[in-house]
Amino acid sequence: MTVQVAAHRKPPQRSLGGNTARTAVTLALAGAATATAFEGTGNAEPRLTPAEVKARVDKLYHEAETATEKYNGSKEKADSAQRRLNSLRDETARRQQKLDTARDALGSLAAAQYRDGTIAPSWQLALSSHPDRYLDGAAFAERAGDRQAGTVARVREQLREIEQLRGASRVELKSLRSRQAEVRRHKRTVTGKLVEARRLLARLTPPERSRVAGDGTTGHSSRSTPEQAGSVAAPGSRAGAAVAYAYQKLGSPYVWGATGPDAFDCSGLVQAAYRSAGVSLPRTTYAQINAGRRVPRSQLQPGDLVFFYSGISHVGIYIGNGRMIHAPNPSAPVRVAPVDEMPFAGATRVA
Repeated sequence: MTVQVAAHRKPPQRSLGGNTARTAVTLALAGAATATAFEGTGNAEPRLTPAEVKARVDKLYHEAETATEKYNGSKEKADSAQRRLNSLRDETARRQQKLDTARDALGSLAAAQYRDGTIAPSWQLALSSHPDRYLDGAAFAERAGDRQAGTVARVREQLREIEQLRGASRVELKSLRSRQAEVRRHKRTVTGKLVEARRLLARLTPPERSRVAGDGTTGHSSRSTPEQAGSVAAPGSRAGAAVAYAYQKLGSPYVWGATGPDAFDCSGLVQAAYRSAGVSLPRTTYAQINAGRRVPRSQLQPGDLVFFYSGISHVGIYIGNGRMIHAPNPSAPVRVAPVDEMPFAGATRVA
């Protein structure tokens, strides 16, 4: 049976010619031009006012600082994991050296017995490149003499300890690699935020950029002393030393991840200031807020640490009269600023 395809299912092809072809080409070119025009309009970035740029840049800086503190925490944990791994490897090497010494001792005794023609099967341990295979049987030590059994037991224990150390090293290496991946991820986040902020600031004129950044020094020289700035005296020597250090660093650049002596991020400045006073503080803002005794805002004293934002992502050192010294962001150096310029989250007294 022959099946015929209906003619209406496949209309005959008609070639374009004459006016029809010219009309089609004209419409195609017009459509392409229109599409290009709309695309260009859609991609054109709108002109932002300095106030809008400031709002966006402030948001990017805040997000970058949050990521910076996560970077600092991950890096601290990665460094700690690296130290633990190095320690485990060193200990493994020491234990391996002791094991080799014990094996050499067994080898000497075995050689002596071999020369006497009285070598026992137990001394195959010293002659084998895989002595642990000969330590698995409990009857082995029983066949050896008292001295030999004690030596073999020590070798057995050393092998066990070395295997435990190697297992711990594998776990620590896995942890280290995980921390290193976190460090790289947070670094990419910080870098991306800061690049975007720089791109936005580059669209402003120099005077506009200056106004957006602000001087933040409340009228005082960037290198003013506590006396010149009219600060309240710190209640203790360590708090006073930390405040004095912060004053010495006024004007230092903000560099994310930096802890001094010439550049700082916010928590890096706080850590360095108290380190100069003999006080060890954690690296990150969210750890620093728990490093001392919490104090209400109404009872702040010079040297207290003041924290900002709900995620505890920024910190400064209180200097009295409602002001602090802090490392704000990459567009502004270490400077004096009012405590109320950011959302207050809490305060801690560490000295």
